[in-house]
Amino acid sequence: MSTFPRSRRIGDQIQKDLSDLIRREIKDPRVGMVTVTAVEVSADYAHAKVYVTSLQGPESLGRSLEALREGAGFLRRQLGRRLSLRTMPQLHFLEDQTLDRAMAISNLIDEAIASDAQHPHSS
Repeated sequence: MSTFPRSRRIGDQIQKDLSDLIRREIKDPRVGMVTVTAVEVSADYAHAKVYVTSLQGPESLGRSLEALREGAGFLRRQLGRRLSLRTMPQLHFLEDQTLDRAMAISNLIDEAIASDAQHPHSS
Protein backbone atom coordinates (compact mmCIF):
# COMPACT_ATOMS: atom_id res chain seq x y z
CA MET A 1 0.00 0.00 0.00
CA SER A 2 1.23 3.46 -0.81
CA THR A 3 2.41 5.79 1.93
CA PHE A 4 0.73 8.78 0.26
CA PRO A 5 -2.53 9.54 2.11
CA ARG A 6 -4.18 11.18 -0.94
CA SER A 7 -3.46 8.22 -3.22
CA ARG A 8 -4.83 5.92 -0.52
CA ARG A 9 -8.04 7.98 -0.30
CA ILE A 10 -8.36 7.96 -4.09
CA GLY A 11 -7.76 4.20 -4.13
CA ASP A 12 -10.47 3.67 -1.51
CA GLN A 13 -12.94 5.78 -3.50
CA ILE A 14 -12.06 3.98 -6.76
CA GLN A 15 -12.58 0.66 -4.96
CA LYS A 16 -16.08 1.70 -3.81
CA ASP A 17 -17.11 3.12 -7.16
CA LEU A 18 -15.64 0.24 -9.18
CA SER A 19 -17.45 -2.30 -7.01
CA ASP A 20 -20.71 -0.49 -7.72
CA LEU A 21 -19.98 -0.10 -11.45
CA ILE A 22 -19.05 -3.76 -11.86
CA ARG A 23 -22.22 -4.84 -10.09
CA ARG A 24 -24.56 -2.45 -11.94
CA GLU A 25 -23.03 -1.57 -15.31
CA ILE A 26 -21.00 -4.53 -16.56
CA LYS A 27 -23.25 -6.80 -18.62
CA ASP A 28 -20.54 -9.33 -19.59
CA PRO A 29 -21.61 -12.70 -18.14
CA ARG A 30 -17.94 -13.71 -17.72
CA VAL A 31 -17.49 -11.22 -14.88
CA GLY A 32 -19.51 -13.28 -12.42
CA MET A 33 -19.45 -12.53 -8.72
CA VAL A 34 -16.19 -10.73 -8.09
CA THR A 35 -15.12 -8.62 -5.15
CA VAL A 36 -12.76 -5.67 -5.50
CA THR A 37 -10.54 -6.23 -2.46
CA ALA A 38 -8.07 -3.34 -2.85
CA VAL A 39 -6.94 -0.58 -5.19
CA GLU A 40 -3.39 0.76 -5.14
CA VAL A 41 -2.88 4.05 -6.95
CA SER A 42 0.62 5.00 -8.13
CA ALA A 43 2.21 8.15 -6.71
CA ASP A 44 1.68 10.00 -10.02
CA TYR A 45 -1.98 8.81 -10.20
CA ALA A 46 -1.36 7.42 -13.70
CA HIS A 47 -2.02 3.77 -12.79
CA ALA A 48 -4.22 1.84 -10.41
CA LYS A 49 -3.77 -1.82 -9.54
CA VAL A 50 -7.23 -3.24 -8.91
CA TYR A 51 -7.15 -6.49 -6.92
CA VAL A 52 -10.15 -8.77 -7.32
CA THR A 53 -11.19 -12.14 -5.99
CA SER A 54 -14.02 -14.56 -6.66
CA LEU A 55 -15.60 -17.15 -4.40
CA GLN A 56 -16.47 -19.15 -7.52
CA GLY A 57 -12.95 -20.51 -7.92
CA PRO A 58 -9.85 -19.82 -10.02
CA GLU A 59 -11.41 -20.73 -13.37
CA SER A 60 -14.24 -18.25 -12.86
CA LEU A 61 -11.77 -15.62 -11.65
CA GLY A 62 -9.68 -16.08 -14.80
CA ARG A 63 -12.73 -15.40 -17.00
CA SER A 64 -13.70 -12.45 -14.81
CA LEU A 65 -10.24 -10.90 -15.06
CA GLU A 66 -10.26 -11.28 -18.84
CA ALA A 67 -13.65 -9.55 -19.09
CA LEU A 68 -12.64 -6.78 -16.66
CA ARG A 69 -9.42 -6.12 -18.59
CA GLU A 70 -11.43 -5.86 -21.82
CA GLY A 71 -13.88 -3.49 -20.10
CA ALA A 72 -11.21 -1.38 -18.39
CA GLY A 73 -11.68 1.56 -20.79
CA PHE A 74 -15.43 1.63 -20.18
CA LEU A 75 -14.93 1.41 -16.40
CA ARG A 76 -12.32 4.16 -16.51
CA ARG A 77 -14.69 6.47 -18.40
CA GLN A 78 -17.50 5.74 -15.94
CA LEU A 79 -15.16 6.44 -13.01
CA GLY A 80 -14.21 9.72 -14.68
CA ARG A 81 -17.85 10.78 -14.56
CA ARG A 82 -18.05 10.01 -10.84
CA LEU A 83 -14.70 11.28 -9.61
CA SER A 84 -13.32 14.77 -10.09
CA LEU A 85 -9.71 13.89 -10.81
CA ARG A 86 -7.40 15.68 -13.21
CA THR A 87 -5.85 12.35 -14.17
CA MET A 88 -7.96 9.21 -14.20
CA PRO A 89 -5.60 6.27 -13.65
CA GLN A 90 -5.27 3.40 -16.10
CA LEU A 91 -6.90 0.36 -14.49
CA HIS A 92 -4.88 -2.85 -14.17
CA PHE A 93 -6.94 -5.80 -12.93
CA LEU A 94 -5.03 -8.41 -10.92
CA GLU A 95 -5.87 -11.51 -8.92
CA ASP A 96 -5.85 -10.91 -5.18
CA GLN A 97 -3.89 -13.83 -3.75
CA THR A 98 -4.19 -12.76 -0.11
CA LEU A 99 -6.89 -15.31 0.70
CA ASP A 100 -4.93 -18.13 -0.96
CA ARG A 101 -1.80 -17.21 0.99
CA ALA A 102 -3.73 -17.00 4.26
CA MET A 103 -5.26 -20.44 3.68
CA ALA A 104 -1.85 -21.93 2.84
CA ILE A 105 -0.34 -20.49 6.03
CA SER A 106 -3.31 -21.74 8.07
CA ASN A 107 -2.85 -25.23 6.58
CA LEU A 108 0.86 -25.21 7.46
CA ILE A 109 0.03 -24.22 11.05
CA ASP A 110 -2.59 -26.98 11.27
CA GLU A 111 -0.05 -29.52 9.96
CA ALA A 112 2.55 -28.37 12.49
CA ILE A 113 0.05 -28.66 15.36
CA ALA A 114 -1.01 -32.14 14.19
CA SER A 115 2.63 -33.22 13.90
CA ASP A 116 3.38 -31.91 17.40
CA ALA A 117 0.37 -33.80 18.77
CA GLN A 118 1.60 -37.05 17.20
CA HIS A 119 5.15 -36.62 18.46
CA PRO A 120 4.99 -35.12 21.97
CA HIS A 121 8.27 -33.77 23.23
CA SER A 122 9.67 -35.64 26.20
CA SER A 123 10.88 -33.48 29.04
